[in-house]
Amino acid sequence: MAETEKNKEVNVPNLKDKVVDAIKLVYDPEIPVDIYELGLIYEISIFPVNNVYILMTLTSPNCPAAESIPSEVKDRVQQINGVNNVEVEMTFDPPYSQDMMSEAAKLELGFL
Repeated sequence: MAETEKNKEVNVPNLKDKVVDAIKLVYDPEIPVDIYELGLIYEISIFPVNNVYILMTLTSPNCPAAESIPSEVKDRVQQINGVNNVEVEMTFDPPYSQDMMSEAAKLELGFL
């Protein structure tokens, strides 16, 4: 397979939705809102054959759950039927801010 084909994102119906649903089961232990609604997920890509790439951040580089949250994301997504490989990459660029939260998260945390 050519390198360009291997790295080309594919559109797998419902798989991205299933990945989002799995991520929504992961919570920052200090905040009663899932990490997806908090805005910690920057990118979700699906590549052949059902390989999932997730780019995410944490609320701060010193987050006490820095080890557990990414591994829980990977475990939850890996459990989806049909998913082949899961790669979770951490970044702090751009830095997390409360502006990244969904309206639902802001409402839950009393920011609206």
